[in-house]
Parts: sequence; structure tokens; C-alpha cells
Amino acid sequence: MMKIRIEITLCLLLFLVLAPFCICSGERLPVGMTLVRKATAHGAVCLDGSLPAYHLHRGFGAGSNNWILQFEGGGWCNDISSCLERAKTRRGSTRYMSKLEVFSGILSNNASLNPDFYNWNRVKLRYCDGASFSGDSKFDNGTSLLYFRGQRIWEAIIHDLLPKGLSRARKALLSGCSAGGLATFLHSHNFTKMLPSNASVKCLSDAGFFLDERDISLNYSMRSFYHDLVALQGIEQNLNPNCTRSTSNPKLCFFPQYALNYISTPYFILNSAYDVFQFHHSLVPPSPDLHGHWNRCKLDPAACSATRSVYCKDTWFAVDSPRIHNKTIAEAVGDWYFGRKITKEIDCPYPCDKTCHNLIPSPQVSMLLLPTAYILPDRAAIW
Repeated sequence: MMKIRIEITLCLLLFLVLAPFCICSGERLPVGMTLVRKATAHGAVCLDGSLPAYHLHRGFGAGSNNWILQFEGGGWCNDISSCLERAKTRRGSTRYMSKLEVFSGILSNNASLNPDFYNWNRVKLRYCDGASFSGDSKFDNGTSLLYFRGQRIWEAIIHDLLPKGLSRARKALLSGCSAGGLATFLHSHNFTKMLPSNASVKCLSDAGFFLDERDISLNYSMRSFYHDLVALQGIEQNLNPNCTRSTSNPKLCFFPQYALNYISTPYFILNSAYDVFQFHHSLVPPSPDLHGHWNRCKLDPAACSATRSVYCKDTWFAVDSPRIHNKTIAEAVGDWYFGRKITKEIDCPYPCDKTCHNLIPSPQVSMLLLPTAYILPDRAAIW
């Protein structure tokens, strides 16, 4: 097994049950969309050929030269059929996206809800390529046309932001949720190279650490899914070259657990130990459970016998935010980024943490997650 040679301590907690929803908070700030007009000239377009986009809310005061960039999440498409369907939605075209995006949590401009980053320049990168901003190919059979141009979209957005002040950044945080969290692992190195050499650049992945592990039938379901994705969208050429050269299976470098060996950028990795996506797609995908033995557990995690699952409302810096040793997610990330405190925090086993509200999901409950533990060594944090 490859050893991680960077200042990241990887604590592999039990990865079972709960959705990879992302840190958020109550204050609502609508921010308008900016289309990257020059992107077409470089072939940087969404699945359907529409222009890529982002939302920018300007920083002010002491934060005017500091930047947060957040990759939007939203899964992937790994075959022509699913990508054609995706191209007809907001996940594959800016034509179907809302032109206003609500900024909250770490993107909020409210000092009481986001005390460390409220006055920074805050950017949300819209997701329309289906491959975590990493592909570079095209499908054209004379009838259907799909553009797999996530890498070019990433580069086009950065080049649009550089003259708007990103080129003068003193501090920067590259973040993302779910598929967007995975994108931070794919782009942390080239993001650092695009900024001033004296800038403090760090990364935050929220619910984006997808594992390459066997499912209940002892097969690697997520590995198969990602292999198809990497092949379809021409991703391998854009993966970390140090990683791809080190293995006989370069496509594995799409997984964060392998890419981490070759990342030197300081990282805070926030992930729930109870992650419903990984439970449903990595551990118990539909194909090995043809008789539905796991259905009751998947539909009602409280019915699981092997592991009790926990559903917890997640917030960034609210009164009811989940805490580990009385520390919120926002406080942990802020302490880590600014080097205010070096600590190690690991949550107690479920259900002892009473800051988790133990909500069983219903159609009315949509934002759910508990980061079971986060660790803050010298320059990185995990869980």
C-alpha cells in the first residue's frame, strides 16, 4: 500500500449510512450568475455546448484580497445514455440553471454566521460536465453530440477570475461538496500554481472522499463506475501525473485515497462516517442485492442491525450545529486554516453525541449530515 508522505493523517472511520450533504446555514444571500463569454473559443463548454458559469460575491475590507472557490457537486455520468439525459438538466447545461444562487454557510457574508470568511471574495463554480471538472473529450456520432470539457471549464473560470483580483490573492481556499469535494483533489496542485507564490493556499473537501472498497459481493463497484467515467470523458490525461506514473492502473488516481499521496497542499477533509451515497453505491449497490435483503436497512437506517445509522441536521455556525468536544465545523475549519490551534478531535461512537438531532429522513428533511470526527494535525484535518 502506498504511504501518504504529506502532512495529512487519514483516519479511516467506518463508512456507513448517511448522505453526503454539505455544510450550510440559515442566512440567504442570492448572487447572480456570470457566464464565461470567452469560454467557447477554448472549447470550454457544458455537456450540451452551453457556456460555463460561476457566481461571485465580492469581498471587502480585510478580506478583499482573499478568495474562496467552491465547486458545486451533483454526481457523475459515466456512459452516453446517462450523459445525454444529464445534458437536458441543470447538471449538464447552464440553460436550465437558476440564474441566482443562494450563498450560505461558508459562502455567507454574515459575520455572525461565517466569522472567518464572511468578507472574502466568494465564488461558486457551477457544475455542468458530469466528471468533477476533469474531462477533456467529445462524443459525436452524427446524431448526438456531447462535450466532456470539465478540465477546460475549470481553466476558463480561473482565467476569467484572475483579472478580477484572483491574481493578487493573499489567501485562498479551494472547496467543494460531494462530486465538487472530489474535484478539489483533482485540482489542488494546478490551483496553487495559478496563484502568487506567496499566497496561502489550502483546500477543504466536504463529503468528497469516495472510497475504493469492496461491496457486499466482494466486487469493486465504485472502481468499475469510475473506470468507465475516466475512459468516457478522457480524464486520465488530467490526473496527477506523479500518481498515474506510480501505478499500473492510472484510473485509480481519480480516487482521493490514491491521489493524496501526491498532494502537498494543506487539506481539511470533512466526511461523515455515516454516508448514504457510499452505503447505497459502494457498500450495497443494487446489483449484488437482487433479492432486496438490504432494502429495509437502506430505506430505514434505524432498522440496520450491523450498525446503527444516524441522521443529523448539519449547519455551519448555527446554535444547533453538530459539535465535537463543543467545537463546530466552522470553528474547526477556521482554527485549521488560520493556524490558531492545533488539536485532534474524534467523535464518540453513535449515539452518544447529543448535538446530533437523530432525525430519520422524510420527504420534508433534505439537508442531513454528521461529520463524525475531524482531526486537526499541523497542516491538515480529516473527519
